Order: sequence, then structure tokens, then C-alpha cells
Amino acid sequence: MRASLASSIAVTCAAVLALPVSFVAPAAAAVPSALGLPPTSTAQPPAPELPGATQSLPLEPLGGADRALGGGADDSGAQGLARRDVRPFSLVGVVWDDPTAALHGTVQVRTRSAADGAWSEWQDVETHNEEHGADPDTAEGAGRALKGSTAPLWVGASDGVEIRVRGEGGLPEGLRLELVDPGESREAMEATPPTTTTSTNGATAATASHTSTNTNTGATAATPRAAAPPAPGTPAGLLAASASLTALGSLGSLGLSAAEAAASGVNSRLAPYGAFWIPALSKEATELTIPYLSRSEEAAKAPSVQAPALPAAAAKPYIGPRPKIITRKGWGADESIREKGFVYTKTIKAAFVHHSATGNNYTCAQAPSVLRSIYRYHVQSSGWRDFGYNFAVDKCGNIYEGRAGGVAQPVLGAHTLGFNTNSMGIAVLGTFTKSAPPAAVVTAVARLTAWKLGLHGVNPKAAAYLVSGGGNLYKKGSTVKFNAIAGHRDGFATECPGARLYGKLGTARTSSAKYQGRS
Repeated sequence: MRASLASSIAVTCAAVLALPVSFVAPAAAAVPSALGLPPTSTAQPPAPELPGATQSLPLEPLGGADRALGGGADDSGAQGLARRDVRPFSLVGVVWDDPTAALHGTVQVRTRSAADGAWSEWQDVETHNEEHGADPDTAEGAGRALKGSTAPLWVGASDGVEIRVRGEGGLPEGLRLELVDPGESREAMEATPPTTTTSTNGATAATASHTSTNTNTGATAATPRAAAPPAPGTPAGLLAASASLTALGSLGSLGLSAAEAAASGVNSRLAPYGAFWIPALSKEATELTIPYLSRSEEAAKAPSVQAPALPAAAAKPYIGPRPKIITRKGWGADESIREKGFVYTKTIKAAFVHHSATGNNYTCAQAPSVLRSIYRYHVQSSGWRDFGYNFAVDKCGNIYEGRAGGVAQPVLGAHTLGFNTNSMGIAVLGTFTKSAPPAAVVTAVARLTAWKLGLHGVNPKAAAYLVSGGGNLYKKGSTVKFNAIAGHRDGFATECPGARLYGKLGTARTSSAKYQGRS
């Protein structure tokens, strides 16, 4: 009977993801109250469906048509599309068959506003994007689904498009225009901004009611409850399976799919399942999390999520206060489109700062939509396993969780070709070649790196040494010295993160070190 019960529970758990014991929803209740974490009873209303969509249109030879579009008389090899009506979209990009082929030339688009029907001027799309991506020898870097791609460009809600692509020589085969619709916003916090309170130790935590009702459906989200203590002598295997089933019951009441539960579960020591954000902590409260996280992450290891344990902390670690981080749930990531599971590197030695090159024509309220669009472009158009960057920062200084796997973990990203191992990538949403980044952006980069590098004992003003996985600046296998907070151009011949943002990295290093408590 016991064997039969164990087998049934194991099969049930495996079918829905086999969540590890330490990731069950009630576990967060064990976090010391001094950390100022939001209560596990925080419930979120069921999120609406977020379909999103990508239109993929093959480009055509323009020939004489290019002259009508403003092209030159010798543009016989140009490709593009004449003005046309299309389904709604907000972001554009161009992809092609061979990921190793470069597009040497120009890509320009015009779009029609869905709001007033006005056509934009021609806008340039950044063609040099091969320096972003997974390292060549990784499973992701050698994936059969990979395509060459331009950087994506945010154009806002549009329903008409025109494009021309001119090459300096031949163009890559299989050029296609990708038009990405991010879908409707699913973030409940956009409709109802979170209330924040400051605890007596200075930690800022998000507050919410114990239950919440979806005003559209009338459905009430149930409050997760603490698990009852096990009966003496219960086998460990049954305890694990029972805990997973208890968690799944709670997660089901929160409207989370298995993929959403997995993405949220790796942050469950920092915020409840399904949380839209991870709350900020004071420096003192953050210091308390170091030994706690170290113990909890060791207990959290399981075959389904092999997350490396965080390093043990000194009595008084150099670490900055944890900033508020909007989770993937918060910006509305569709967890069903990424590859399942998470991939980790050993540690974090350096942070590479990027600009997304998507343009600056967005509001901070639109930032979640920009992220959903880039995510869909990375995964479905370019063939990556997930969003490429580990974190993103918008022009208002809001910080977002990027690639899934846990914000406190060394998640292997696809951001700095050749140097993704033992590093993290931060994308600032926008283009900063000629435009200066707002002060809030530099502050956010400093605060984020002070915390994340501090988890791994890294001084933001120190040097870091990484081994090249291959690129156009450093041959594979060479050891390269970087600043601990570096720009993308330090590891690859590229303009990224733009001259104006790159010029602010010295300020970010100094501020980050001060946040850590260094002189």
C-alpha cells in the first residue's frame, strides 16, 4: 500500500514538474521577519491570457521599386516590402537563415501609427547584432533553430509597414521581416500600483491583501496556507512528494502554470510564488539574507533545478542593499515559449552593460511591453532559449528580472558573445549612441551590481578575469582582464552600450562600491 501510494504521488509530481521541497509556497514563511519580505499569504488575481503574436514576412527584391521608395539607381540587389496593411505590432526586426552570416548594409523601416494613421519617417534598424548571443560551444549557441538577426526596434502600436534592405555586396539568404505584437498587459500592478511600507529595520516591502478578487471574472485567489507538520516516521520520499503536491495546490489557486511555477519558484526565498516584484531591502536586512540564502539554496538542489549554492558570506559582507526587482511575472513573460529548465554558470565575476538598441521612443509604462516584445523576438524569431539578458533597466531606473533561473543565481545568459560564462548581462532599454542615459539608469545599474556582485564577493571597482569563448577581439581560450562592471564593447568590437552610456560606467563603478560599503 505504501509503495503504491509513493508511486502514485511520484507520478503525479513528475507530470506537473516535480517541484523541489524547498520551493513550496509555504517555505517563504520561514524567512526571518527582519528581512522584511512580503507575507506568503499575498495572493494575486488570475492573469488574463497573453497571446502576443509574431508576423514573419519574406522580403522581396525591390529592383526599380526601390527608386520609388527613395533608393538609388544602383540598388538592384535591394530587398524589402512596399507599404502594406498588417496586423497590429509594436516591434520590428529582420532575421535570416544563417546565424553566422553578417548583414553588411542598411535596414530602414517606416511604420503607420495605429492611433492616428500617420506614417513615420524612415528609421534605421541596428544591423550589427551577432555580438549578442550564446557562446558558440554551448548547446544554445549551436542550436539548429538559431537565425541571424538585426537588433529589434520598438516602434509603438502600428498597423502598417514599409521596409528596405540594402547590402554592401550580397545580402544573407532568407531575409524575413518580423513584426512582434507584445500582447495585452497582464500585470495587475499596472492597474493597481503596489503599496509599499518601510519596516522598522528600513527594509521596503510590498504589501497586499490576503485575498484578491479579479474584477473582470469575480474569481477570488486563495491564500496559501502553511503545511501541517508531518507525522513522526514519515518516509523522506513521501514528505517530498506530499510537499510538492501541497505547493501545486497553492500554485493552482494562484493561477500559475507549471512553467510559471518553475520560473517563480527559483525566487521563492525572496518573494512569494507568483509575486510581481521582489521587494527592496535595506543594507542591514540584505546582509542578513546572505547566510540564509546560502543555507536555503543548498537545500533547494534537486535534479529539476540544479542551482549552484551561493558563496558563504563573511561576518560583515560587502554587499549593497537589494533593489526592488520586477519579476518575469510582473512584466508578463509568457513562460510557455522559452525552453524548459534553467542553465547556470559557476559564479559571477563581472557585469556587462548593454543598450538594447531598440530606440528611446517608449514610456516607462510601456517598458513591460518592450520586454515582452524583445523576449518574443529573442526566442521565436532568433531561436534563443530565453530572453538573452539577465536583467533589464528602463529609462526610469526600474529593474527587471531577465532570463529565468533566479535573480540571486548565476544564470547563464546570451548577451556578450564569448564571455557569457561567469558573468551577467544588464540591458538598458534604449539607444545611447548619441543620447545620454538618464541619471536614474546609472543609479539603477550601480544598485543592481552592488547587490548581485556582492553576493559573489566582487568589488565593483576591481578587475575581473574571464576566459574567452571566442569572438572578434579575443581568441578562444585567452584570459582577458575586464573591469568588474564592463561595457559590451570591452569584450567585442561593437558600439554597444553606446558611447554615452559607456562613458557613465566609471560613475556606476564608484557608486556601486559605495553602496557595498567600500571606500
